[in-house]
Amino acid sequence: QVQLVESGGGLVQAGGSLRLSCAASGRTSSNYAMAWFRQAPGKEREFAASISWIGSSPYYTDSVKGRFTISRDNAKNTVYLQMNSLKPEDTAVYYCAARLGPHGFVQTYNYPYWGQGTQVTVSS
Repeated sequence: QVQLVESGGGLVQAGGSLRLSCAASGRTSSNYAMAWFRQAPGKEREFAASISWIGSSPYYTDSVKGRFTISRDNAKNTVYLQMNSLKPEDTAVYYCAARLGPHGFVQTYNYPYWGQGTQVTVSS
């Protein structure tokens, strides 16, 4: 079992930046791939980015590619999402998720572990 806690959300103007953090606890010695998803009001939860357990081969959905960067620090059991050039359409609750094994899966059902989410609001 692994527990995930997100932080770093907030209100930012369009064009601004935020960095989200996801702290993992529990069985963090296992090889967990990590991902960020987001859910806008009235919409399905959607994949944003993922990274392997060793921090290689980041994978992004097209809408965030070139603006968002996923990274992790396994010594701190933390994964990050650096979000630059934010747009109003990036407004959503952002969730951290974990799964054992390979990364790059974009469906929510592939991830058994979830955080509680952190709100990101981008004003125009």
